[in-house]
Amino acid sequence: MSGQRSFAASVPCSGEFGDVAVRIDHAASTAVPGLAAKDVIDVQITVAELDRPEIRPAFERARAPLTDDTSDHLPPGESLDPGELRKWPFVFEPPSPRANVHVRQADRFNQRYHFLCRDYLSAHPATADAYADVKRQLARRFPTDIDAYYEVKDPAFDLFMSAAAEWATRTGWMPGPSDA
Repeated sequence: MSGQRSFAASVPCSGEFGDVAVRIDHAASTAVPGLAAKDVIDVQITVAELDRPEIRPAFERARAPLTDDTSDHLPPGESLDPGELRKWPFVFEPPSPRANVHVRQADRFNQRYHFLCRDYLSAHPATADAYADVKRQLARRFPTDIDAYYEVKDPAFDLFMSAAAEWATRTGWMPGPSDA
């Protein structure tokens, strides 16, 4: 699956959140048209507060386990409070479409960062192609070593995200409306 942004109806938990979700969006590689990606839908659910007690039960009802309370990668040169990178990752397995769902808090660095990545790569196909090549080569070299894959992928990602941040400032980029 690659570059399919009309996914909202397939999000297994979209009806479970009521007014807890501020927005639900297709994110990461599967949201960029033509970008090589695993056959897993990446979803970002934005909430007003990450620690709201309604969040975990919504995922339990949708039969998606919380993998852990974790943080996103800190880009070099950034000095951020750890709360700016905190997220709750969940995984939906079949019979629903396989989905990695990342719950992030509104207005945090990591919540905005994923929209910027998606939109920058969509607007810069040559960068998306180069990033796809890096991902394919890493997948071939490290098919079972996810840690090694990310040790190389994260710095490569940081290179184009530095350009994305400059692009966002220069163009006045802001995230568009929610996908759901």
